[in-house]
Amino acid sequence: MAANEKMHRDMAITFTGDADRDFAASMIPHHEGAIAMARVQLAHGRDPGMRSLAEAVIRAQESEIATLRAFLARPR
Repeated sequence: MAANEKMHRDMAITFTGDADRDFAASMIPHHEGAIAMARVQLAHGRDPGMRSLAEAVIRAQESEIATLRAFLARPR
């Protein structure tokens, strides 16, 4: 529950009106929340399929976060 609440709090960005940058800025905490939830699954879950999915979620979301951060780092 804490991971979910943090994700929603962090997604409450100040919108700039630039849809591309706003999307990237709000998706980073969304993906970080998915990673946090996947780590809870790995710490407490027992189902092999769900554990495998959690590991895949972590890999995919980390990659997407890197892409989003690179986009935000580009000059406007």
